[in-house]
Amino acid sequence: MAAHRHWLLMSFFFLEVILLEAAKILTISTLSASHYILMNRVSQILHGGGHNVIKLLYEGGDIPDFRKEKPSYQIISWRPPEDQEKKFADLRHRLTEEITYGRQEFQAVLKLYEHYGNLCTHLLSRDDIMDALRDETCCILLYFDAVDLCSFLVAEKIGKPFVVFLSILANNIDFGLPSPLSYVPMSGSLLTDKMDFWGRVKNFLMSFDFSMRQKKIHSQFDSTIQEHFEEGSQPVLSQLLQKAELWLLSSDFALEFARPLFPNTIYVGGLLDKPVKPIPQDLENFISQFEDSGFVLVALASIATMHQTMEIIKEMNSAFARLPQGVLWTCKDSHWPRDVRLAPNVKIVDWIPQNDLLAYPSIRLFVTHGGLNSVNEAIQHGVPMVGITIFGDQPENMFRVEAKNLGVSIQLQTLKAESFALTMKEVIEDKRYKSAAMAARAIRRSYPLTSTQRLVGWIDHILQTGGGAHLKPHVFQQPWHVQNLLDVLLFLVGFTLGSLWLFKNVLTLLLRSLSGTRKEKES
Repeated sequence: MAAHRHWLLMSFFFLEVILLEAAKILTISTLSASHYILMNRVSQILHGGGHNVIKLLYEGGDIPDFRKEKPSYQIISWRPPEDQEKKFADLRHRLTEEITYGRQEFQAVLKLYEHYGNLCTHLLSRDDIMDALRDETCCILLYFDAVDLCSFLVAEKIGKPFVVFLSILANNIDFGLPSPLSYVPMSGSLLTDKMDFWGRVKNFLMSFDFSMRQKKIHSQFDSTIQEHFEEGSQPVLSQLLQKAELWLLSSDFALEFARPLFPNTIYVGGLLDKPVKPIPQDLENFISQFEDSGFVLVALASIATMHQTMEIIKEMNSAFARLPQGVLWTCKDSHWPRDVRLAPNVKIVDWIPQNDLLAYPSIRLFVTHGGLNSVNEAIQHGVPMVGITIFGDQPENMFRVEAKNLGVSIQLQTLKAESFALTMKEVIEDKRYKSAAMAARAIRRSYPLTSTQRLVGWIDHILQTGGGAHLKPHVFQQPWHVQNLLDVLLFLVGFTLGSLWLFKNVLTLLLRSLSGTRKEKES
């Protein structure tokens, strides 16, 4: 009997394994740069976890050069017509410049989302792609970046369950998490979880501003929704966010402030971490010249590098010349001003193995643009940071870095050689920063499961259980007045006022009755 039970259990186990191996997952990547890098890594991890991955890839954006590498998974590519693509490219470049130099940042963000809305309209019009994705043999689960709002509409259009990956901090998008305003800072507030009275006032007011901004961003897809969904069944983006089976967040509490979570919200910070490889010999030779002084790594991502002006390059070069450390700087020769002499302790390169250099023993500082991918890699290796923030979520990320004593941030627009050099020296020489960075590293590395194991494990859980309904709270199905107990409050207020009114009338009648009885006795 025991042997039969054992055989039965083993049969179920192997059936689950077979089903999981047969699972087809569609990953969607329509955003560029850092978002592409992260979704490419997620696709690799899921494929390595035994799943059949198909990736829907928009090729018209700023995709890194390593896209030419042959992937281990299937890719379905798409792009808009050539004239639209050029128009979109020009618009994206102009808006990036506006955001970089701080001119009407939110208005530029809205225009960027308008551009993504137009792209989405084109994608949903591609019957060949939509029919292929709708086919039952294509995929049973969709996986995409939450910043890519079009993917929610794709999932709704083809009627597939989906898992969402959040490539920014959790407070930058409202997907229904409980957010007590007394200790959960709103996006843009630049507050910690330890707020004084005026901080709580600011956070409360910022919650309204954040809500309005979200609505304006979502409204950029209104025309797309009206065109591609029948009247009466048109989805609302804010509600689609709550339909996700699972939310996987590209961060953890090494950087985030502690906050309440739902069971379908899982932190998987550190996905870009890979086994460390030896660095190229030319970089090794350069670093070895500085012996105990060590070196500083400078990587400001593709967009920041593209928009560095001659003045900024001069100021940065002058600041690096004042350091005793060597400086490895990602800056293309074509962007280097001809009249600027490269500092003797600086080496510029087109590309660097960032993860391998951050793990190198003699690294002293990481100068970064503050993107979440780069911040996560620095935390993974316990390296203090100086952030040169530009736009988007970078100021928010670096504010967290400062709050956790992992580094300091400065703005690109106000960068001057003397103050920049002093800031770098402070972070290198003050042991508090290195100590905090190593503490964050310990938090990141000491979880019971690695980020990759958590990612694959939770996806497998969703596949085995047929979805994540058991993880989603009933609050998502309640109207807002029920969620906030306004109906209960109204009932209690009404009951209290009614009771007081009844008590008053009974008391009045009683007093009148007693008064009448007294008068009769007196007469």
